[in-house]
Amino acid sequence: MSKSFLTALGEMNSLLMDGATGTNLFDMGLVSGDAPELWNADYPDRVLELNSGFVEAGSDVILTNTFGCNAMRLKLHGSEDRVSELNEKAAEIARNAADQADRDVFVAGSMGPLGELIEPVGTVEQDVAVQAFTEQALALERGGCDLLWIETISSREELIAATTGAAATKLPFAACGSFDTNGRTMMGISPAEFVEICLEMDVQPFAIGSNCGVGPAQTVAATLEMSNAYPNMFHYIAKANCGIPVWEGTQIRYTATPEQMYLYAQIARSTGATIIGGCCGTKYDHVRKMRTSLDQYKPMRKPTMADIEEKLGEVFDTTPVKTTRKRSSRRRSR
Repeated sequence: MSKSFLTALGEMNSLLMDGATGTNLFDMGLVSGDAPELWNADYPDRVLELNSGFVEAGSDVILTNTFGCNAMRLKLHGSEDRVSELNEKAAEIARNAADQADRDVFVAGSMGPLGELIEPVGTVEQDVAVQAFTEQALALERGGCDLLWIETISSREELIAATTGAAATKLPFAACGSFDTNGRTMMGISPAEFVEICLEMDVQPFAIGSNCGVGPAQTVAATLEMSNAYPNMFHYIAKANCGIPVWEGTQIRYTATPEQMYLYAQIARSTGATIIGGCCGTKYDHVRKMRTSLDQYKPMRKPTMADIEEKLGEVFDTTPVKTTRKRSSRRRSR
């Protein structure tokens, strides 16, 4: 890597993320119920194969295999004392894959939800949640990540805890919510409200957006709502699931074709998203098509919700929530 991530983001029109971690590890032999994070120690060659495959497919940014690599999730597998070890190993594996490329490829440390609700809705104290995220963030930094990637967040309390933990490092960090068919997170946060929460932080993410959810249409719709409510306040992100999961026999298949993900990347870019990728179900062929899509992208009119539905499918409820915050140019991202 010859330049910093934020320098590259500023110089390029857009950056391509990678695809699915869990879906592809299942294809390599991961068994349902097992922790994929344990593979960083048990099967590092397979994790390296995954990371390298996305680099070969054209990703500018690859995620570490650490979505559930915090103490609370690892406790379910009796491995809560291995947070530092597993996060550092994952970062080192991804760093190895990135550094083998003949271009700049960046490593993002994946930080997913804790798996338990934080007070006042749940029983986890806020300072305990912050401690769990901080432990993970510092380990990812030690392992060699270029940035931290907070993803699939649903509550205000968890977003604040995760960003506080990320801010304990010297790395820039991004934050994504996961929005469902009602255009809200599981805990009722709208895309515009997600932006507002980030604007209230003393140390802000450099980028925010939508990941996972129920498919490309809803993800792009959420990103559009963010960029419409607060244009030019952040870099915006779209990292959608590869269509909708359906059962085929005993296997789950995601419905979007590589050609559909090509179109998704174009539409996502036109909403103002500058960091685009795929989430669950997204494989190497999908990423290759998204690479071509972004390389061939030419500026186009910003889409409406009707445009998104016409090209990507039903969006469900997209009524924007009226924001309560005055727009400001204040920005303290890192």
